[in-house]
Amino acid sequence: MAKTRIRSTDGEAALAAAMAGGADASRDARATATRFLLQCLSDNATGNTVEVRVPPFGAVQCIEGPGHTRGTPPNVVEMDAATWLDLATGRLTWAEGTASARIHASGQRADLTGYVPVERP
Repeated sequence: MAKTRIRSTDGEAALAAAMAGGADASRDARATATRFLLQCLSDNATGNTVEVRVPPFGAVQCIEGPGHTRGTPPNVVEMDAATWLDLATGRLTWAEGTASARIHASGQRADLTGYVPVERP
């Protein structure tokens, strides 16, 4: 069964609410905004070489290259929702996020440079 896609209008509305509210934004707005931007990343960077995790809201596999089928993937990027929203919207660069340890990346291909900020429809 395919995952339900978030419509652009719903995703953009949730993103606006999450960014305006910051830490005080509703959990639903933060969750929908996070999932919407992960969906956009997956659409723009098709593949399954890197797994991007934003617990507890979602994870996607993206970027072309060698894939994996079982267990922990060799290339993982993980961060909290606030960091993901900042990174995906361009408020935080990849270099700033990794240097400040807000982003945890492991594996040779675990690099989202060139894929963030995320292009939205």
